[in-house]
Amino acid sequence: MSKPLFITFEGPEGAGKTTIIKRVEEELNRRDVSFICTREPGGIDIAEQIRSVILHPQNTSMDGRTEALLYAAARRQHLAEKVFPALQNGKHVLCDRFIDSSLAYQGFARDLGIDEVYSINRFATEDRMPDLTIYFDLSPEVGLSRIDDNTDREKNRLDLEKLDFHKKVQEGYRRVISMFPERIVKVNAEQSIEAVYQDVICILEENFQI
Repeated sequence: MSKPLFITFEGPEGAGKTTIIKRVEEELNRRDVSFICTREPGGIDIAEQIRSVILHPQNTSMDGRTEALLYAAARRQHLAEKVFPALQNGKHVLCDRFIDSSLAYQGFARDLGIDEVYSINRFATEDRMPDLTIYFDLSPEVGLSRIDDNTDREKNRLDLEKLDFHKKVQEGYRRVISMFPERIVKVNAEQSIEAVYQDVICILEENFQI
């Protein structure tokens, strides 16, 4: 059996990650791959409770450091309770967001410092990084437009941020990609859903023969 892989999906709001991950999940089931799909913040009960606090639209007064620490706390519990056990049991793990989100959103966009937020998360994760990260690349304008057009999507606190914030998130991700070029692969998320999906499947096949 091949080594179980920890694969994360990153990108700005409205990038289509959740839709693509669901299709990847269906394909891996067809191929009889042993894996789990999960998300951050959340994935397990305690982390989902923290998620509800972080993303609640009424919590607009939340301090940036509080936000960063809550994400790290949810991440730690999620790893300890779900991700680590799955990997130890030989299952691949596909996760919607991980540490790179904190570096881009809180580290850069919130001006807390990428190095400072990375330090917090290295403690939380015991330095466990993904084996592969697929980054969904699209402009903030397109992402926010998709959110506005999607009446079925529940709006969270980050959706309420101004365009300038989302532009800083984009720049934050660019800096994170330059930090970890060996594991982060970009996909053009401004393509059709089908084109993005096919690109993601190709990346998984080429990198890990999944």
